[in-house]
Amino acid sequence: MRPWAQLLLLAAASSALALGLGGHHEELLFKSWMYQNNKQYDVAEEYQRRFQIFVSNKQKIDRHNAGNHTFQMGLNQFADMTFDEFRKKYLWHEPQNCSATKSNFVGRAGWRPTAIDWRKKGNYVTPVKNQGPCGSCWTFSTTGCLESAIAIATGKLLNLAEQQLVDCAQEFNNHGCSGGLPSQAFEYIRYNQGLMGEDTYPYRAKNGTCKFQPKEAIAFVKDVVNITVNDEESMVDAVGNYNPVSFAFEVTGDFMLYAKGVYSSKSCHKTPDKVNHAVLAVGYGEENGLPYWTVKNSWGKMWGIDGYFNIERGSNMCGLAACASYPVPLV
Repeated sequence: MRPWAQLLLLAAASSALALGLGGHHEELLFKSWMYQNNKQYDVAEEYQRRFQIFVSNKQKIDRHNAGNHTFQMGLNQFADMTFDEFRKKYLWHEPQNCSATKSNFVGRAGWRPTAIDWRKKGNYVTPVKNQGPCGSCWTFSTTGCLESAIAIATGKLLNLAEQQLVDCAQEFNNHGCSGGLPSQAFEYIRYNQGLMGEDTYPYRAKNGTCKFQPKEAIAFVKDVVNITVNDEESMVDAVGNYNPVSFAFEVTGDFMLYAKGVYSSKSCHKTPDKVNHAVLAVGYGEENGLPYWTVKNSWGKMWGIDGYFNIERGSNMCGLAACASYPVPLV
């Protein structure tokens, strides 16, 4: 959440307490949050329901932040949703088994940087996008990775079409707004002979019919590199020596309200059949002795750290090393 937004929320709560409103301060906080997030509810019953969920999430955030954790939670655009509602809107519905992906990554023996951030090495990473209410995160992970790989190879940063993948990549075991895998999407682009740009195939956040036009394709894939299942060290080699890498992991309830710090969880699984969200590792580093990945998400810039998050590195946290991949662009 942006600092000014946090100040707005805190000011509302402080004012309520100063006025001695006691139990009413949560509602003032909720109304301030609604204003900040452009939320409105058509009927009183829906308002009351969302308010109760908001209060429950606020209590969960306060309990978490009062404890000893490596990350903090906060009130973001999802604060009026239960995790079950969130999961149905934003995460995969179709199970994806990453272990079915054949590995072919060969790392560079020896040297790798101790830390890297491809955002700081040049104009290699496109701005954070927003998938909206569609489980199409896999398409944003795919385009983000291919955009970066092409930019590193050519110096030209493209803006590629997620909607083409939503509409057209089903034959490669992808399911539009219900889920998919970047590795399978890279294979689709390779065999389809191209991906169009966002300007000619705009994003609509819902399933549609395929409108691919071969003459409009601007990005091409020569090969797909899959990293061995659960080989997180090879992920470090790939990000450190080549380019950002797509990966999938399992999102559980506390991640929905992540705000900052190095995310870790004891409730998520580390198996390839449980992953439900795909993202893009753009770097890695260490904070207070804890190694982490720097990751680009697709829930807009107001979520997390300007749309990014850090997640614990070296322990296959939430199965993040289960299905990592990247494309070799045809340039």
